[in-house]
Amino acid sequence: MACVDLPALPLQILLRQHPDWHGQPVAVVDRDHPQGVILWLNDIAQSVRLTTGLRYATTRSLHGALRAAEVPGSDIDRALSILTRRLATHSPNVERSDREPGVFWLDASGLEPLYPSLADWAQGIAADLAGLGYRATVVVGYDRFATYAIARSSTPGSRILNAPADEQAALHQVPLARLAIEPRTRDALAKLGVFTIGQFRRLPADGIGQRYGAAALDLYQMAGGERRRPVQPERATPPPSHRLLLDQAEIDAERLIALIEQALSALIDERIGPGHAIDELRLVLRFERLGLHRERLCPAAPTRDLKQLMELMRLRLSGRRLPDGVEELRLVAHTRPIEPQPLDWLAERPRRDLEAANRALARLRAAFGEQAVTQAQLGTGHLPENSFRWAPLSQLAPARPSRILRPHLIRRVYRRPIPLLPRLRHEPDGWMPQGLEQGPVVRVAGPYIIAGGWWVRPVHREYQFAEAKTGEILWVFYDRVRRRWFVHGRLE
Repeated sequence: MACVDLPALPLQILLRQHPDWHGQPVAVVDRDHPQGVILWLNDIAQSVRLTTGLRYATTRSLHGALRAAEVPGSDIDRALSILTRRLATHSPNVERSDREPGVFWLDASGLEPLYPSLADWAQGIAADLAGLGYRATVVVGYDRFATYAIARSSTPGSRILNAPADEQAALHQVPLARLAIEPRTRDALAKLGVFTIGQFRRLPADGIGQRYGAAALDLYQMAGGERRRPVQPERATPPPSHRLLLDQAEIDAERLIALIEQALSALIDERIGPGHAIDELRLVLRFERLGLHRERLCPAAPTRDLKQLMELMRLRLSGRRLPDGVEELRLVAHTRPIEPQPLDWLAERPRRDLEAANRALARLRAAFGEQAVTQAQLGTGHLPENSFRWAPLSQLAPARPSRILRPHLIRRVYRRPIPLLPRLRHEPDGWMPQGLEQGPVVRVAGPYIIAGGWWVRPVHREYQFAEAKTGEILWVFYDRVRRRWFVHGRLE
């Protein structure tokens, strides 16, 4: 089996939410309050001698640059669900720990014919999680507790234990401080000179439970291999759904919407518990001749409000002509626990209402499809037009403007470069790339060369910034392969 450990998962989630905090001391607190307790610290915070268990106000007085925030349980549950689904692509049996968030066990038996080696399999898991923005340690061995303990004491990456003897030798070197052991028990064992699993196992078994409690006895027995159990994967429970069979095929969209409202009301009242809200709603229609048709709707925030959900449904279906009669409809709801929101009457309200903006974006997606609201994301493409992509935007984040000392021009990039008029070798009145209306070019900056692409097709571009007499600045390049000029964008 393999143990996958994502150390300090709530801290990693916080750093993914605040990428501008990288390189600074960061902590996770149990509540967003000066009396909140520090639960996790990054390496930079630990290097300045901050420790967990202190109050947030105390750590701020010791180091004023500390950044701290609370990570809600819903964020952790959402990350665990995403990680479980991603790990399920590497092994059919995945178990996640109930006590420590970020610890998983995977069944590695029978995977050898699918991979060159288990080392390649483990490296693929670590690389896959790194692509999601998480640091992980993957240890492949034979014993459940041994792989867990070794993963907790290893640096991020992958490690393969080729024999049970190697696994036991590595297990005995694991410090007790790296495991989930009570501080009082750890300090009492330290007074006896017991700091590692191997030293702990050399103690007589009879007095462990009597002196240090049941938790220490469980640790002692698991370290000795006395409590072995295989990976116990979670079996996914089907999401709540409601099915409605129609006596007669429905061909009118408005009547179909009324039936959907009845089904959705029954779904919320009968199938969804009071502590959960709908995060995503899927509609499956079965036509007489055309078969199945699926629609997906996402509200701006998890909700149980029937009126809000039906507003999105009407935007999606109203005014459309059904191509065939509907014989059956089925609603499937993906839910999330409802996080209680504390009332803060004295909090300063921002002028921009993000909740209203997200509701407006949800209406746009419902009316025009999921691809109607997108945002630009940087990529790894070689050419400028391939260095970014448009990805769906689900939520607007609070603005975090940085201090700008001087204004910057915006480069508007065309998806496809536009061919320009040929440039004469000897131009008496200056180069006019776009005709008389724009005027001649009065100043040029460059060239900035982009070359390569030999693995697909050769590319050699000489980019320049060309300022016209009218003040307009074009971003142009000369393509030496095609021997002509193109405009790729402009500065605004």
